[in-house]
Amino acid sequence: MMNKEAVLFAGGLVVDESGERHFDVRVRDGLVVETGSDLAAGDEERVDISGCILAPGFVDLHTHLREPGMPEAETIETGSRAAALGGYTAVVAMPNTDPTQDCVEVVEFVSKRGREIGLCDVRPSGSITIGRAGAQLTPFADLAAVGVHLFTDDGSGVQDEGLMRRALEYAGELGVVLAQHCEVASLTAGAVMHEGECCSHLGLPGWPALAEELMVHRDIELSRLTGSPVHLLHLSTARSVELVRGAKADGLPVTAEATPHHISLTDERLSSFDTRYKVNPPLRTMADIEAVTAGLLDGTIDAIATDHAPHPSAAKDRPLDEAPPGMLGLETALGVARAHLDCSWQHLIGALSWRPARIAGLSDRHGRPVSEGESANLVVIDPDPDWQVDPSALASRSRNTPYIGVDLKSRVRHTMFEGRMVVRDGVATA
Repeated sequence: MMNKEAVLFAGGLVVDESGERHFDVRVRDGLVVETGSDLAAGDEERVDISGCILAPGFVDLHTHLREPGMPEAETIETGSRAAALGGYTAVVAMPNTDPTQDCVEVVEFVSKRGREIGLCDVRPSGSITIGRAGAQLTPFADLAAVGVHLFTDDGSGVQDEGLMRRALEYAGELGVVLAQHCEVASLTAGAVMHEGECCSHLGLPGWPALAEELMVHRDIELSRLTGSPVHLLHLSTARSVELVRGAKADGLPVTAEATPHHISLTDERLSSFDTRYKVNPPLRTMADIEAVTAGLLDGTIDAIATDHAPHPSAAKDRPLDEAPPGMLGLETALGVARAHLDCSWQHLIGALSWRPARIAGLSDRHGRPVSEGESANLVVIDPDPDWQVDPSALASRSRNTPYIGVDLKSRVRHTMFEGRMVVRDGVATA
């Protein structure tokens, strides 16, 4: 574990939930100890961030770290490094590992490895059902007692309505959150891409938008019935956004996330049969992209989540119908979001930081205001550069990014986790 540092960030624009102001920020012993204009440096290292933005570190609600079980794709160490380089100070690790994060032993293994590495806060989710098999609920209380706040069978939607109702009732009693992968499996068997014009032209099995929307509707109504919160993962269709907008208008405790790729890439990318564009849920139409983007801009969708899903080249090199779905996201999320969302820095950072922190139950230490006495979980963003991905320079163990040769905007310059500079000038320090 690296030592905490004494740093004076000088000359930047501070952006947090309270607004924007030009302030210097002094950090010592893992905390922000002073903010103000033209602070004099003491014995701290003075870091000039003129022209840059200093903000609370990002929080990813949806990261696949693949450990235990698939270290050839990613490990907690490589995934944590990718997260830090992307500006993340906390990630929620998805439970579809091998073995599944459905018991205290596996959850504690993931937590311990994250603490040992110390590049970001790794918070394991728990699966809703044993083995993510959709038949028997996990021991929610035991998992909550060791720090699990978000439960999901991500990769598989909970198909049984009665089981999901019981899970929501149980979660409501414990004060934890269920996050649903919205997919009616009977409608998606064998599908490789969005069901639409492009799919028909290519002669590929299609994945109807309705498969997502039916479950979005169902779980909104189950939330209405139980009063328990539900978080909807990686929304991808226009109708899903409308359903969530209506739920929020009704005052229901429903939150939602969208991925960078669902605001930037259409299903037409699959016309190349390039498996880098195969994801779950699939890339949709331009009309869906416009609706998801509008949902992010008006607050219907609360958070940008990466669904960082690394796969080794051998797996992604298989034929399109056999290759696993998923793409990298941690190191490119900011760049994609800046290139495709026309909004203020405060709104964008909110979707990457304090709003997901609240959903994940991490707002005691992450997404906090940049003010005296707060934890020093911070990111420094250079807003100006346009850049392209160099796959050989990625920290992730995998290379399945769809953004090679694509112009992205803005880069992370520094990331500070618990008062330690884990990324300095765009380079991980460990």
